[in-house]
Amino acid sequence: MKKLFTFDFRYFRGDLFGGLTAGIVALPLALAFGVSSGLGPSAGLYGAIFVSFFAALFGGTPTQISGPTAPMTAVSMVFIAEMLANFDGNIEKALPTILSVFLLAGLLQIVLGFMGLGKYIRYIPYPVVSGFMTAIGVIILVTQIAPTLGYYAKEDSAFVAQFKPQAEEVLLENILHDEVDEGILVLEDFETTIARAEKISEADILLEAETLAEKHASGVLGTLKVLPRIFAQINSIELILALLTIVIIYGFKRITTAVPSTLVALLIVSGGAFALGVDYRPIAAIPSGLPLPQWGLFAGFGLDTLTQYIFTAMTLALLGCINSLLTSVVADNMTKTVHEPNKELVGQGIGNSMGTLFGGIPGAGATIRTVVNIKSGGKTRLSGMIAGLLLLFILLAIGPSLPKFPQRS
Repeated sequence: MKKLFTFDFRYFRGDLFGGLTAGIVALPLALAFGVSSGLGPSAGLYGAIFVSFFAALFGGTPTQISGPTAPMTAVSMVFIAEMLANFDGNIEKALPTILSVFLLAGLLQIVLGFMGLGKYIRYIPYPVVSGFMTAIGVIILVTQIAPTLGYYAKEDSAFVAQFKPQAEEVLLENILHDEVDEGILVLEDFETTIARAEKISEADILLEAETLAEKHASGVLGTLKVLPRIFAQINSIELILALLTIVIIYGFKRITTAVPSTLVALLIVSGGAFALGVDYRPIAAIPSGLPLPQWGLFAGFGLDTLTQYIFTAMTLALLGCINSLLTSVVADNMTKTVHEPNKELVGQGIGNSMGTLFGGIPGAGATIRTVVNIKSGGKTRLSGMIAGLLLLFILLAIGPSLPKFPQRS
């Protein structure tokens, strides 16, 4: 415990520059991963803040920068989409289940660390890891086709209309299920059922149809099913913004790597679109002020419900372990040091658990941010903690005045 609160300030200057640079690189990625996950940019930012800080404080790789990553976001995105579909698209109802599973994943990482399983990750065959990461990349690329081209299934009125009959069935089934739970559904008397059915409005049917349409078009298979509709309804403005962002990200690197190209693209494209009054789709507003623990979300959530998603939690936990320890190996090769794998798993688990309690998405060791940190002078865990604190500062001081950015959900 004494060692935990002992810091090496001999390299503070390098840690400061490394942490600040890594935090700047993490900002646009955190926003993008949060939007892609389905929980919004604030979830990505909260995840980046808490995972970065606590994974660095308790972890076993001094130079590692943690936060939302593409593999973790891809798996989270699929799970979140499933939960939203189960709760008729109501994020408030689905959130307790989502965050509880994320919390369980973090706790499982802590358990795996204390069990000493971190040292066995290195025995996973490289082709397995490579194939898995490649599949994650394909999932992300395919699922971003629709938002890149400006297509959103629930706003396609002709497509939504196809689901209205099914929406009516779902609403009626919900009424019957409610009456069964209430013990008032009997063969002799359907008056209550009929009265409730008559209260179903066109707005209710439309909302349910939109939810079904969005569910049908989600994921890789859903995107492939609606590809003809996507290409038939391209939003040229959003496509131009997306392409311009990609060009700047890859083109600016040829000019200089001193400034993160992702941040440059974010500021130039979003700032330009905002200043010119372009009619684009904004992401959700980022709440201002200190993020608060969401204790109430877990009230009344039973263990029997949680066991239904134990495999999802285990998948996230193992993926986070693999992702983090692979990054730790990269950091070791660059710094000529040796990380502590089991301690790293405990740190990642604590970081993800803390991030979840504040409504953030889970994360892991991020290779690009770690490399940036090392190249900028980061040498101790202070660098990762500084990166998290920088993001918290941005949230508190700059967040309320940030312009809206093109949506990617």
